[in-house]
Amino acid sequence: MEPEPARRCHRVMMPKTTLHRRTLLAALAGAGTAALTGCGPLRSPAAVPAASGLPPDPLLIEVDGGLGVLRGADHQAIPQGIATADGRLAYASVPDGGDTALWRIDAGRGVASARVRLPGRWVPQTVSADGTRVALTTEEVSVTKERPAGRDVTPVLIADAGGVRQRLRLPGNVVPEAFTHDLAGLFVLEWLPPQAPDRYRVRVVDLATGVPGPLFTRAKGPIPAGAEEEMRGDGRQALLAPDRTVLYTLYTHQPDHQHTRDRISGRPGSDVHAFVHTLHLAQRWAYCVDLPHPFGAGAADGHAMAITPDGGRLYVADVTSGTVAEISTEELTVRRTSTFVSATGPAYAVAGPGQLHLAAGATMWTSDLAELDVAGERPVGGPVTGLALSPDAARLYVGRQAAVSWHDAATGGELGRAAVPGLVGLRGAARPA
Repeated sequence: MEPEPARRCHRVMMPKTTLHRRTLLAALAGAGTAALTGCGPLRSPAAVPAASGLPPDPLLIEVDGGLGVLRGADHQAIPQGIATADGRLAYASVPDGGDTALWRIDAGRGVASARVRLPGRWVPQTVSADGTRVALTTEEVSVTKERPAGRDVTPVLIADAGGVRQRLRLPGNVVPEAFTHDLAGLFVLEWLPPQAPDRYRVRVVDLATGVPGPLFTRAKGPIPAGAEEEMRGDGRQALLAPDRTVLYTLYTHQPDHQHTRDRISGRPGSDVHAFVHTLHLAQRWAYCVDLPHPFGAGAADGHAMAITPDGGRLYVADVTSGTVAEISTEELTVRRTSTFVSATGPAYAVAGPGQLHLAAGATMWTSDLAELDVAGERPVGGPVTGLALSPDAARLYVGRQAAVSWHDAATGGELGRAAVPGLVGLRGAARPA
């Protein structure tokens, strides 16, 4: 039987407002196709391959027990692993007696380096954007989900594929977040007070001296003592810009929060419940892009963020309220907002050339970026656990319960599906290093 042609939903103009601101296989399932809701058949491009049971691209996935790479019919576990934001390289570690074995993996090709032995027990915490350095701590703490246990000193190990580079004992209760672009510094979240943490601030550690200090303002001046932002609430998601120089982190539910710019000026600030913390890894400054109401009013996991391939636009979606905001990454302002769709459950988003793909619950939607409205809607038959685009942006991958499917990114038509027992999340495409 011939598959039913995909259909494009009729375009509904939504009101807009212009505003000034982070495992494996056993069986493979058969493939299938489905239709977009709406009217008017849309033919799939001739270049789209026939449906198959093997993913055409290697994928970085989360499964019960950790991180992994799905490569056709093969899988590769990455125990206690962490990957670069672009999915090229990953570091894995396992206990080795009283020490730790560490190795690096080319996620796209599956090639692993020789194992090196690190003295003591360590867990990878963050990896540099180029994949050449990894910071390890004695316990894993997510910079976007958890608060650490109380402590006054934090041991940190800096390593690469050849072994230990530096061993630090940083004062206070800190969690490594990212390396500076030149690898000379390490951005950390410093939790306060250290023994009973309830808030945190971003600082940068000079790796030559081990001394932490404040960031710069966007005007590239040092932040005065006492003016550093102290944040509470939920860090929902972090994204690295395509050129690897800027880290964007979405925060929601920030009670009694004041931005650095307000603390410097003495202004009281505004009643903001969500913002995008922009951290420039090369120039070492930070700036917060405030998101308008209703962002941050709903569940933190109902928010998702995506960046365009050229890095020029950042999109934040709140599926609880059905709102999407477009941020100019050059101006660091919210350029416009749009009423999109409302849903419940964790939200996921990814942006391709001219399109924004969004999913929550058991449904995914496509938006044309020029209009920022709903151009297609598709039920996927179960909760979505992640979205990812192939390196050429031709295929949209959808994480499902114990499975992954791939679709024509232009039409949404399903091209194939594979069972992945234990799958709990889809991270992204695994590109060759």
